[in-house]
Amino acid sequence: AAGMPIEVLEMQGETRTAQQAADQVGCHLDQIAKSIIFKGTKSGAAVLFLTAGGNQVDTELAAKGSGESLERADASFVRSMTGFAIGGVSPVGHLNPPHCYFDSRLADFDLVYAAAGTPRHLFAVDPRFLLLITGAKSAQFCR
Repeated sequence: AAGMPIEVLEMQGETRTAQQAADQVGCHLDQIAKSIIFKGTKSGAAVLFLTAGGNQVDTELAAKGSGESLERADASFVRSMTGFAIGGVSPVGHLNPPHCYFDSRLADFDLVYAAAGTPRHLFAVDPRFLLLITGAKSAQFCR
């Protein structure tokens, strides 16, 4: 729908973790675009942090950038808000579009890989296009 042909890749093994995904694709760990979902404590909204595979979301920095305190989202919340199970959350195609933030480390690559809805499917995408189609804001939220 965003106007870019995307090829969904089915991996032989699981891609639930960034390391598993990088091993399956044969790419650098940071070329994996993780979709990390938090829940806004005031709004109850899903907040998505697109993070390079080797980085971790710092909840204090993330809360500061998003303008509200955040709590870890449980599997039920993630599924109900996105339509995806943890380990296969795509950065796009959510049931309820989340507020989205983008880790600038992803922009260091010509191509990154993101979950395509299951723990065995990925898609390759230019990170600039990923930033555009998600409507994400570039922000500092990693440690």
